[in-house]
Amino acid sequence: MAYTAPVRDFTFILNEVLEIDRHANQPGFEDVSADLVGQILEEGAKFAEEVIAPINRVGDQEGCKLSDGGVVTGPTGWKEAYQQMVEAGWPALSAHTEFGGQGMPAVIGMAFGQMTAAASAAFSMYPGLTAGAYAGIHANGSEELKAKYLPKMATGEWGGTMNLTEPQCGTDLGMVRTKAVPNGDGSYSITGQKIWISAGEHDFTDNIIHTVLARVEGAPAGIKGLSLFVVPKVLVNEDGSLGERNGVVCAGLEHKMGIHGNATCVMAYENATGWLVGEEGRGMNNMFVVMNEARLGTGLQGLAIGTAAYQAAVEFAKDRIQGRSLTGPKAPDQAADPIIVHPDVRRMLLESKAFVEGGQALVLWTALQADLQGSADEATATKAKDYMGLITPVVKAYLTDKGFHVASLAMQVHGGSGYTEHFPASQYLRDARITMIYEGTNGIQALDLVGRKLPAQGGRAIMSWFSDIDAFVAENGAEGPIKPFVDGLADAKKKLQEATMWLMQNGMANPDNAGAASTDYLNIFGVTALAYMWAQMAKAAQAQVDAGSTDPYYANKLMTGRYFVERILPDAGAHLKKLKTGADVLMQMPAEAF
Repeated sequence: MAYTAPVRDFTFILNEVLEIDRHANQPGFEDVSADLVGQILEEGAKFAEEVIAPINRVGDQEGCKLSDGGVVTGPTGWKEAYQQMVEAGWPALSAHTEFGGQGMPAVIGMAFGQMTAAASAAFSMYPGLTAGAYAGIHANGSEELKAKYLPKMATGEWGGTMNLTEPQCGTDLGMVRTKAVPNGDGSYSITGQKIWISAGEHDFTDNIIHTVLARVEGAPAGIKGLSLFVVPKVLVNEDGSLGERNGVVCAGLEHKMGIHGNATCVMAYENATGWLVGEEGRGMNNMFVVMNEARLGTGLQGLAIGTAAYQAAVEFAKDRIQGRSLTGPKAPDQAADPIIVHPDVRRMLLESKAFVEGGQALVLWTALQADLQGSADEATATKAKDYMGLITPVVKAYLTDKGFHVASLAMQVHGGSGYTEHFPASQYLRDARITMIYEGTNGIQALDLVGRKLPAQGGRAIMSWFSDIDAFVAENGAEGPIKPFVDGLADAKKKLQEATMWLMQNGMANPDNAGAASTDYLNIFGVTALAYMWAQMAKAAQAQVDAGSTDPYYANKLMTGRYFVERILPDAGAHLKKLKTGADVLMQMPAEAF
């Protein structure tokens, strides 16, 4: 099965739904046109399909190898593919021009990112982790640090990582033990162990720039005592050349269920030289820049794996012949009909298609908000920042949940064949599962949404979100072909609003109520967000149909959206009903009774 990048979907969303041409007055969009976007995506698709996708299977089968001295080598052909990516300039697509990047908007970079992650999720993590570390240094590093590290990170010549987790702590980072001792020359000596470090060591680049959470000697316990450091694998001389090897080494590789092609490392720091990013004691604030990049990337990754799995399921369903159509043979010249004629197979495929296409729109809509944060217009920038904070946990959790669900449906479509390693369904399912766990489990994302993001700025973001949906409904709610989409969106928004009010009334009185409701609340939010995307896509597609277009793409888009409205959107009601049951049924049972 060969992966095909959904270029038409991306150009439809970017040009006809988001209408990015309207943002020509915003920073980074000045030279962006529909033609340029099309050219970038076509070339990106070719790279994903012809260079990355063919090595995905090899990566799964071979994995990475650790040899003496902490040297890690990637699967066959991966180093060469990575070097081709760097030479072609893809890692630099959305990086800042002052550091050698191409300065394209994030929304273009996220479209390309969906292609690479679908072609090979494990491979895409290498440039993805680098982009996160780059963002953290760019946001809070000194001018000296930025000048020293960012140019080669922007191009992908050097890699990057984020180092948070330790054997005794993951979510509870206040328990971090890695220590930093000032050297008296502005640098620090870093000692400790970090685990589960994606792309922590590899042979793709000459240097890897680690961003590391550590506690300066004498700093207070807990989160407030943490600082963020840049710790390069190889020290960099004043002239930019590489110097001595730093005191950091890969002490082990994790043996994982999936993403075998990515090196998941145990990193040992022994008096490694590092430099402070930002101020002492502001480590978590500064690391959140890296973490938020990673969370958006993880949501994209989960969705992208689902996209590839869906494509594999469609191909199998068209080729596999079993049984006859309930309404009579559809392939009378064959011994049986292809299984795509069966209603339940179509249910699985349409459910997958509706989630994938709605998710693609949500990822790109979110990326556009990331771009608009830099607007010169204060109101536009503030609203975009609010939305980024509000939507990030939804993108991470909801899209990875659904990406895994789509991968599971793809295996089901394959039947027994999917459970074997002869077909790609198994790898997609294994690769997708981790996206629900790393970069903050989906349960943690739900708590973050309910506990931090909703009440931020007095609930300003969610109120703005409701207002935007209300305005769309008011403008597009007249009788017509898209009315079911608009009515469905209005109903979902009503349920989300009701859930929000319930949390306000019951969560403060008993925090367990908020915790118990959080996952259902996030699901209502996710369904509503996709309903908003589908209503916008339906509007754009129907406009083309009304204008006389006979392109089947638009009719098919509307049919897929109809499935979403009729068979997925009702889930919001079930989640609302469960949310309102509160915490009693979860918390009253004594622990020993489980």
